[in-house]
Amino acid sequence: MFAVVWTFWIAPFLVVGAILTIVAVVGGYLYSVTSKQYPPRGQRKQ
Repeated sequence: MFAVVWTFWIAPFLVVGAILTIVAVVGGYLYSVTSKQYPPRGQRKQ
């Protein structure tokens, strides 16, 4: 019985952690790609 309760207690935290990790990886990738394509105004080549 304890194993079932433990699984239902820990599962939401694992799911939320996995989703946040995926969002962070995708967001970091998109930030990295777009920052090279569109550099800040002070770093643009003339």
